[in-house]
Amino acid sequence: MSSSHEVDSASSLPTGLRLWPSKRYAEMHRRSLEDPERFWSEEARKLDWYKTWDRVLDWTPPYARWFVGGKLNACYQCVDRHVKTWRRSKVAIYWEGETGETRVLSYSTLFREVNRCASVLQKLGVKKGDRIALYLPMIPELPLFMLACARIGAVHTVIFSGFSAQAMCDRIFDTQAKVIITADGGYRRGKIVALKDIADEAARLCPSVEKIIVVKRTGEPVPMTKGRDLWLSSLLDEAEMLVKPEPMESTHPLYILYTSGTTGKPKGVVHSTGGYLVFNNSAYEWVFDIREESVYWCTADVGWVTGHSSIVYAPLSHGAAIVLYEGAPDYPTVDRWWDIVEKYGVSIFYTSPTAVRMFMRYGEEWPLKHDLSSLELLGSVGEPINPEVWQWYYKYIGGERCPIVDTWWQTETGGIMISPTPGIEPIPLKPGSATLPLPGVDAVVVDAEGNEIPPGQTGFLIIRKPWPGLLMDIYGDPQRYQESYWSRFPGSYYTGDFAMRDEDGYFWLLGRADEVLKVAGHRIGTAELEDATISHPAVAEAAVAGKPDPVKGEAIVLFVTLKKGTSPSPDLRKEIAQHLRRVIGPIAAPDAVYFVDSLPKTRSGKIMRRLLKAVVSGQSLGDLTTLEDETSVDEVKKAYESLRKISESAKDN
Repeated sequence: MSSSHEVDSASSLPTGLRLWPSKRYAEMHRRSLEDPERFWSEEARKLDWYKTWDRVLDWTPPYARWFVGGKLNACYQCVDRHVKTWRRSKVAIYWEGETGETRVLSYSTLFREVNRCASVLQKLGVKKGDRIALYLPMIPELPLFMLACARIGAVHTVIFSGFSAQAMCDRIFDTQAKVIITADGGYRRGKIVALKDIADEAARLCPSVEKIIVVKRTGEPVPMTKGRDLWLSSLLDEAEMLVKPEPMESTHPLYILYTSGTTGKPKGVVHSTGGYLVFNNSAYEWVFDIREESVYWCTADVGWVTGHSSIVYAPLSHGAAIVLYEGAPDYPTVDRWWDIVEKYGVSIFYTSPTAVRMFMRYGEEWPLKHDLSSLELLGSVGEPINPEVWQWYYKYIGGERCPIVDTWWQTETGGIMISPTPGIEPIPLKPGSATLPLPGVDAVVVDAEGNEIPPGQTGFLIIRKPWPGLLMDIYGDPQRYQESYWSRFPGSYYTGDFAMRDEDGYFWLLGRADEVLKVAGHRIGTAELEDATISHPAVAEAAVAGKPDPVKGEAIVLFVTLKKGTSPSPDLRKEIAQHLRRVIGPIAAPDAVYFVDSLPKTRSGKIMRRLLKAVVSGQSLGDLTTLEDETSVDEVKKAYESLRKISESAKDN
């Protein structure tokens, strides 16, 4: 990893650098937009193809088809081509279970196990194009079966192991998956999650399911339906040791992954084989500067797109060694992650701002107990990272030597779109900015009419040209694909995010355009309010909800967790409210500030703002199955009720 990465504030950018601070980056980006077909053709040749393409791109808006006529295999890219080299004896996966078990899989072991899993599927009658549902904890069998599906041309849909039976059923029913692969259970904070029971309940409502393959993880007894349910261990006894990878059309679906939608019904995002692999292979080279000796750890769950791209397909296509961890970040002790970094010599660490804020709250003494000197680069993903969190991450995890790649992307984009690119050339970093679009990404900020706006103004982030990682469609719902991404600004991909571009061309992501409060006619983004709150020295985390107000339309309600050693008080509540007024203005004055020990988050680490809104609005909380810890909702409710009663009592007196 280059030691010449710079970390600078906006004011210390080198003289004369406007828009593009890197000559090599500027040239690549210019070339990629002026002649995208030639540019991506060169990138695609970094992969191994059975047959090269007839056409680089078929672009019939809003549908893009990349490397048309070409054939390749995703499993071959991630496994086979490495075992033909010295990498066959290199570590592919370091796995650590929550309860302390470990497994180490070399690339040759990965090759053997993926072939056996592919044979298991074939012997059950799985063919090219069949959909397979994976409902597994973070154990090696999850990437093994993803790669096994890719090997034979089956289309996998990974269902996050925190989802309920109904959420699982919705996804299986939509894809008409014929096989479920699950486990007898999984571990979460010392408790066993009964995955097989949930899978059984979902299967009862899904007639397409013919077989359920069960991995032994916990050893807990589970019901097995004769003729339908099969233990993986028994199937592997009869498995072939070699299954030839199927040459797949570049435009053949690799996977379907469901993401939330504004209507409540999840959207089945379909990603291709060729375009998706080419884009991610290049993006991870540019962003993470992956080298032969890299040990790469993305802390996401494979059930999300970050896990698909950042744990499985991109790093394994580079022949990297990856870390796969089953459990919670702070269990059984709050330094579990830092112990893993030290144990495996992690050099590239990629996590979410929410997780970093949690560790900030525990205090820097925990990471300081460990030798984190192996770290060379830090990454951030999932939401905008505010400057205070960036600085803590840089100082206490990166030892003030590791650059931070703050990455912006979505399930639909397939891979990273805006980020620093140390793999191309170091650039000055600005805490809180995702910096610049990757080569091939034509990102701009526009007003409501679609006109590009000047630097410093907030608008909508759109992408004007297709890129290889772009989703192919919404599974079974082309009309929704058109309406969700292409109708708001015809001809351009609408990200649904607010952003601002500064005078140096750096992008600042400001949160979802639909996560906006309308207070007395003024639109204020929740991300802006939360960032301003976190800038108060006593605040560790903050989340904003809008409460219906007959005069203002919506009133701002703040939920705050405090840093270690800080006690809640009425004076601190007033101080935080005044701080918001100073930072943003009088319009940002909160109607109420509630102190809580924890905020309701999904198991992937995102704050569930809809629950906060439901609490303050008196609405139903809905499905809580994705929650990391349901007690956090109880805390929020108690804090709200307590302050509400005090407020009502004061009015009566």
